[in-house]
Amino acid sequence: MTMTAKDTNTSTQQPIWLQEYIDSPEKQAKLYKKTLRILMFSQIFGGAGLGAGVTVGALLAQDMLGTENAAGIPTALFTLGSAGAALLIGRSSQRFGRRSGLAGGFLAGGIGAIGVIIAALTNNIALLFLSLLIYGAGTASNLQARYAGTDLATDKQRATAASMAMVSTTLGAVVAPNLVNTMGEFADSLGVPTLAGPFILSGAAFIIAGLLILFFLRPDPLVVSTAIASAQKNVNTTETNLKSANINKKGVVVGAVIMILTQFVMAAIMTMTPIHMGHHGHGLQEVGVVIGFHIAAMYLPSPLTGILVDKLGRTTMAVASGVTLLASGLVAAFAPVGSMPLLILALVLLGLGWNFGLISGTALIIDSTHPSVRAKTQGSVDVLFALSGAAGGGVSGMVVAHSSYAVLSLSGAILSLVLIPVVVWSRKSQS
Repeated sequence: MTMTAKDTNTSTQQPIWLQEYIDSPEKQAKLYKKTLRILMFSQIFGGAGLGAGVTVGALLAQDMLGTENAAGIPTALFTLGSAGAALLIGRSSQRFGRRSGLAGGFLAGGIGAIGVIIAALTNNIALLFLSLLIYGAGTASNLQARYAGTDLATDKQRATAASMAMVSTTLGAVVAPNLVNTMGEFADSLGVPTLAGPFILSGAAFIIAGLLILFFLRPDPLVVSTAIASAQKNVNTTETNLKSANINKKGVVVGAVIMILTQFVMAAIMTMTPIHMGHHGHGLQEVGVVIGFHIAAMYLPSPLTGILVDKLGRTTMAVASGVTLLASGLVAAFAPVGSMPLLILALVLLGLGWNFGLISGTALIIDSTHPSVRAKTQGSVDVLFALSGAAGGGVSGMVVAHSSYAVLSLSGAILSLVLIPVVVWSRKSQS
C-alpha cells in the first residue's frame, strides 16, 4: 500500500510499515540519520551542478549577447526558474513526499544544463534563456534538500539538521568552479564553446543527484514525520484550533524576510564579481578561485552555524548575518581592484553572511509550521527567496553599467542593515 503525505493528514489507518515508525522512537532516530546520509551524498553532486553554472553563467551570456548590461540575466533567469520550481517542489513534496519533489527538481536542472550547451553550440539566445530557467530547478532542489533533513529532527536539532544537509554541497560547489578550465578544454575537444564546458559537469551532476534521491530516499522522511505528528494530535482538539496551530504567521514572515534580504544582497554582489574581475585583468582561473572560496563560505560553515543557531537563537544569528554582509560590502567596495586576497575576503564574508541568514531563517520557518503544511509553506517561501535572487542578479548588471561595482557593493552593505530592525520587531512581537 502506498501512503502519501496528504493521506497522512486524513487517514487514521496507517500501513504496517508506517505504524512501526510511529510507535518506535528508535526507528525514527535511525531513519533521521539515514536521511541525512542520503541527502549529504546527493548534495555533493547537487553542489557541483550549482557551482559550475554559477561560475561562468554571466560570462557566457556576455559572450553570446555581446553586452555587459545583460550580464546579470543568467542569475536572474535561473533564480527565476528556481522560484517556479520551488513552488512545484514544495507542493509535490507535501502531497507525495520529499523524494518525488527533490528528485524531479534535480533531473529538470540536468536537462536545463544540457539545453544551455545546445544553445551555446547553436548560438540560440532564446534557447539559452529557456534552458537557464529550467536549470534553476536544480538550484531549487539543492536548497530545499535542507528542509528534508529537518523532517525527523527534534526541536533542538532543526538548525543543525538543516546545516548538515547543506554542508555537503560545499565539496561539489568548491571543486566545480576550479574545474572551469579543465571543463573548458574538454568542451573544446568536443567542439563545444569553452564557456559552455562547465555546464557539461552541471548536467551530469544534477542528474546523478536526482537519481540518488529517487532510488535511496526511502522511506520518505516527510511522509513519516507527518504521520507521527498526526498521531500525536489531541483527538479533542477542535478543527479551528488545529488549523491555527499549524502555522505561526509572524514566525514565517520574519524567517522569510531574513532569507530574502540576504539572498538579494548575495546574488547582486556575487553576480557582478566575475565581470568586475575580468575588467581588471583577472583570468578565468582566478575567477574560479574567488567564486570557489565564496561558495565554500556559503556552505562549509553550516554545521557550526547550525549549532550556533540552536544554541544562541535564531534572531541573534540573523543580526550576525546583517553585520557580516555589511563588512563584505565595505571590503568589496574599497578593495584595490588588483588585490586577489581582498576580493577573496569580500566574497568569503558575503557567503558567510548568506549562510547565517539562510540557516537562521530556515529554522524560524520550521519552528513556525506543522508537518501537515510545512513543505507547502517552505516551497512558497523559497519562491520569494529565489525571486529576490533573480531581482538582485538582474539589477546588479544595470547598477554596475551605470555606476560602478563599488556603488553596487556599498548599496548591498546598506541594505543588509535592514535585518536589524526586522529582528527588533520580531523580539517585540514575541514579548
